[in-house]
Amino acid sequence: MSAALALTIFLVAFFFIATEKANKVKVVLVAAGLMAVFGLVPGSEVFYSEHAGIDWNVIFLLFGMMIIVGIVKQTGVFDYLAIWAAKKARGRPYRLMVMLMAITAIASPFLDNVTTIMLVAPVTIVVCNRLRIAAQPYLIAEVLASNIGGAATLIGDPPNIIIGSRAGLTFTDFLVHMAPVVAVVFVVFVLLTKVLFRKSFQYNAEHVEAVMALQERRAITDPAMLRRCLVVFAGVVIGFGLHSVLHLDPAIVALVGAGVMLLVTRADVNDVLAEVEWPTLTFFMGLFVMVAGLVHTGVIETVGTWAVSAFDDNYFAAATALLFGSSVLGAFFDNIPYVATMTPVVEGMVAEIPDAGTGRALWWSFALGADFGGNGTAVAASANVVALGIAARAGHKISFWQFTRYGIVVTLVSTAMAWGYVWLRYF
Repeated sequence: MSAALALTIFLVAFFFIATEKANKVKVVLVAAGLMAVFGLVPGSEVFYSEHAGIDWNVIFLLFGMMIIVGIVKQTGVFDYLAIWAAKKARGRPYRLMVMLMAITAIASPFLDNVTTIMLVAPVTIVVCNRLRIAAQPYLIAEVLASNIGGAATLIGDPPNIIIGSRAGLTFTDFLVHMAPVVAVVFVVFVLLTKVLFRKSFQYNAEHVEAVMALQERRAITDPAMLRRCLVVFAGVVIGFGLHSVLHLDPAIVALVGAGVMLLVTRADVNDVLAEVEWPTLTFFMGLFVMVAGLVHTGVIETVGTWAVSAFDDNYFAAATALLFGSSVLGAFFDNIPYVATMTPVVEGMVAEIPDAGTGRALWWSFALGADFGGNGTAVAASANVVALGIAARAGHKISFWQFTRYGIVVTLVSTAMAWGYVWLRYF
């Protein structure tokens, strides 16, 4: 009974989010409240359990990076990068999209994809405003590229960190097993965008000429402040990269970096806090509680266990189920809490397999499905939600279905390619 009630609340809330019949922040707060009122989530665990409640690591990582981005923005560097990118692409829409996607995909394996989007999205909005073109297609393409690129390494995507920790997989393991298929998928994705966004490529010679005449160096309003910001930001990036050595959560690194940057730049705290995407943070907290209701009532585990048990000793079929099942479920339940919930199930499966290599193949299938499934819908991954919040704040609103109709296509293509990779390499 409790499982049915939790699933009903989740599906009704998801309907209102998807159809945008009500503000999504209001929807998740009401849904989260109902989960608590009906006892579907223990009150204490909602606030203190990252696996079955609000994941404060994600919340504070976002908060810290929002502060950092807000400070860096004051230096004018985003305008500089936007003008530079537009001039390098000579205003050609598809060339510009490829350039921005490449920057995003290259950065995402080394920063987490949320951080990458928070850095690239403001640049994208500025350059699109300069060229007088719609920013939505470029932002959507960047988010999809970020989720693909982030799958390549241990630290590139939060689900990978969870899987790596539980399965004992190292940074090198991810690089060797995930990076090859990610590189191929990204190349195919770049070619696919020319078809998916073909109606959005607008070229206006007059606006391009005006941008080409700009001098990007003049966009930097405070060079001294920018130098201090870059030093601190470099330290944050190094902190992210040394995650496995320092044993510091990315959220801690981001918060310390935000505090140090506030001190060394002497930026006005009130101005910086005004740049924080408070609705996005609130939406995430409500969404985590909604998913916690499905976790505590056993909905997600039941679905996962049933899917796995249906294949007995057919390990390739089990890998296929994990890959496609994770891609589908991760698209609807946010891939971070989904992975946190399903990891023990996969661990139990792997423990029953006598061949260690085959067991690893299940882990890689699980990781690929969860990572690529993050492109499935507008709420499937943290980067998606953050990008939609930034776009709305800048006056370039992206609807749930505007994002999802592209995300579904990319998810299907990338998951199918991942399935072929798993089959050829491990079976």
